[in-house]
Amino acid sequence: MSAMAEILVPGRAGEGDALVLTAPISFWGGVDPKTGRIADVRHPQHGEVIAGRVLFLPGTIGSSSASAVLMELVHNGRAPAALVLHEPDAILLLGLIVAREMGWATPMAVRLERGSFDSYRGATVTVASDGAVTAAV
Repeated sequence: MSAMAEILVPGRAGEGDALVLTAPISFWGGVDPKTGRIADVRHPQHGEVIAGRVLFLPGTIGSSSASAVLMELVHNGRAPAALVLHEPDAILLLGLIVAREMGWATPMAVRLERGSFDSYRGATVTVASDGAVTAAV
């Protein structure tokens, strides 16, 4: 499976096991920035680790602090390998932009239609610097 995604925030190309979330998530209180683990006990993927994985986000639950949590994840080395969003989230993506301005290596973020997310489930996924999203089966 391969698709060309729209690049939302350039960053380093990433590869990792896909984590396809089945519900939107709030990064503020929903993700532990020290461990990269989904901390929200109400989230279907509670306990999963997003660090080093290609994170497919069907949506986010807004908080203006989401960018700070994502920036902390980058700083702590616990960020996803890449982020694949259905819709751009300017507040969340600001965390990547600020982290990059701080000189930290940041994962890239791309936009891909939500309908294709499930085809990446269970695969090792590469997000290339040109926006190509490829699954190795």
